[in-house]
Amino acid sequence: MRVYTIILFFFLAGPTALISQNNYNSTTAEKGEGILSMLRRNGLDPAVYMDEFLKINKAHLNKNNELIVGKKYYLPGIPTASNFAIFGKKYETVDVIDQQLKGATYYLISGHGGPDPGAVSIIENKQVCEDEYSYDITLRLGRALIQRGATVYMITRDINDGIRDDRFLKSDHDELCYPDKKIPRNQILRLRQRTNIVNKLYLADKEKFQRVIIIHMDSRSKNEDLDVYFYYDRRSNSGKKMSDILLNKLKQKYNTHQPGRGYDGTVSTRNLFVLQNTYPTATFIELGNMNHQQNQKRFLIADNRQALANWLTEGLIQDYKEEIKK
Repeated sequence: MRVYTIILFFFLAGPTALISQNNYNSTTAEKGEGILSMLRRNGLDPAVYMDEFLKINKAHLNKNNELIVGKKYYLPGIPTASNFAIFGKKYETVDVIDQQLKGATYYLISGHGGPDPGAVSIIENKQVCEDEYSYDITLRLGRALIQRGATVYMITRDINDGIRDDRFLKSDHDELCYPDKKIPRNQILRLRQRTNIVNKLYLADKEKFQRVIIIHMDSRSKNEDLDVYFYYDRRSNSGKKMSDILLNKLKQKYNTHQPGRGYDGTVSTRNLFVLQNTYPTATFIELGNMNHQQNQKRFLIADNRQALANWLTEGLIQDYKEEIKK
């Protein structure tokens, strides 16, 4: 979980972190220019980026750490792109947009997985499983968070699937729990497994800003129309605040893109194991009713899955900014 400003971690098939191979923007040293002036010329605060600049350019400085006129130097901060195989071939290259979430760590837990597919629905004579769609949306969320400079841990992981744009996602049972643990069939053991790994990672660097995002889908009567709704632990003021921010962001987005639609999502407390027992602030997200025809469009259509991930990311950026201002 230890991360330099210019390095992003994402956990893939094995127990070791993947350190992405970044491509940095570069600039050429001008006559009479020092490191401080070069950083300022490129919009970088020397107080923030000096150590990183020295680290990545050590081989190109003279013995007094001075610039050599005409030589190219890498600029710390935003890498142009990184590769993360877990997102699949189509989406593995991730362009980093900005560093709005620099210093933030997210543990993403998609519901069920392994021997438990979660809720199952039959749509157009095809079996649709909760774990596949919640995982796809969680992957999209993880990718979007990385684009904003965050550190992301996929706690539930399937190294074969990646982000898929299909309407119907094939179900399998090979999901693992970070780093490479088989997911138990027993529900309590499964929840304890996820909780324990999150807490272990949290304690390794507990001074950092850390959040747990749990994504599920509900299964109710086909007549019950549900908007995305949120649960938090009743003892967690920060959990309530984050959930409220996310709900308000979705409401804002629906009002913008579907005027007059309305939004009936809710934020409430619930005594759920992971919410009660994970150390970082957490929110539990239910994406809708798998059996309701209108709700199904929310997850069957790939663009809608991506929109949910993007909107949640915007809400998490707001949550982070408001927290670090304190």
